[in-house]
Amino acid sequence: MQEMNAHPDTKNTKTLPPPVPPKQWLVAYTRSCMEKKTAERLTTMGIEHYLPVQIVECRWSDRIKRMEKLVLPMMIFVHVTPKERPLPLTLSAVIRYLVLRGQHTPAVIPDEQMERFRFMLDYSPEAVSFSIDSLAPGDPIRVIKGPLTGLEGELVNFRGKHQVVIRIGLLGCAHVEIPTGYVEKTGT
Repeated sequence: MQEMNAHPDTKNTKTLPPPVPPKQWLVAYTRSCMEKKTAERLTTMGIEHYLPVQIVECRWSDRIKRMEKLVLPMMIFVHVTPKERPLPLTLSAVIRYLVLRGQHTPAVIPDEQMERFRFMLDYSPEAVSFSIDSLAPGDPIRVIKGPLTGLEGELVNFRGKHQVVIRIGLLGCAHVEIPTGYVEKTGT
């Protein structure tokens, strides 16, 4: 019997599918008052997204009403692969992606920052504000009491009040008022 001479590199070669590129969080600018409609259309398209809203109480002289308030007007976060990136831009309500000065590709929000921001919005009993003011870095802290237990961020004194700050590097800082007794300093 004759032995076949096969090249050692081609013996057990299997073609593997190309790796799936990771999804990235991008910020899409929308037309004014089109954020919720854009979220509905993205859902229909199967595009993962996040529209940061909060329920707030509006007080009038004769009543109190609970309403949804946009945290970042005219912005929606989309979680897409590079291949899916052009799809949200096909919607007439989506203007463009956030791009850093001097760059040509959309700015990417790190997953960890998005997770912390979403946690803060989901569990804060107080209204979360957003500020682009440059806040001096404070002590790194962890919330140890209340609905935000486990959230890590910075403790700052902002506009005369103690607040937990979550930095979203490209957009600024989300912050919420918190009693100092609810936090502990961390070593990071």
